[in-house]
Amino acid sequence: MRYLLLVLLGTFSLGAWAQSDAAYVTEMQKKWANAKTYTLALAEAMPPEQYGFRPVAGEMSFAEQMAHLSANMVWLSSSYLSDEKPPQDLSGKEALHDATKADIVKIVERSMDYAALALQKFDPARLNEPVKFFAGPMTRRQIIALLNDHLTHHRAQAIVYLRLNGVIPPQYVGW
Repeated sequence: MRYLLLVLLGTFSLGAWAQSDAAYVTEMQKKWANAKTYTLALAEAMPPEQYGFRPVAGEMSFAEQMAHLSANMVWLSSSYLSDEKPPQDLSGKEALHDATKADIVKIVERSMDYAALALQKFDPARLNEPVKFFAGPMTRRQIIALLNDHLTHHRAQAIVYLRLNGVIPPQYVGW
């Protein structure tokens, strides 16, 4: 009888764990849709003539911030979450040399869409799989958290750039 209770308890526990993993991925899909809306609003808020603005020498320009956050989400998504071919290669800054605001906004949008598709197709059962990462072993769950954290970090920098140019940032779009 005790054995049967342990088996039943274990079975229900695994079911609950699987549901929580699926719920997490669903929550992140919604979060990513809102992150896209907010990130594009920030990119649109900067006047085109200020896309080359950098607060001090050695910092990325606003355009470089937007391209960098885009490249990172494509890299993380394609390396750890998806087998889909990335929409673009953003590995070199030379591609940004003649990029306009419209070009950068399109890069951001395509990158956000690519990451969203990766999350949409991601199997929640793979969340706890370990992966090799340059900073040490992680799980795919940690990669998703890193994807969001890195995006947040560079959006925060973009907000400072906007304010330094007298632009009031758009209203935050969160969870």
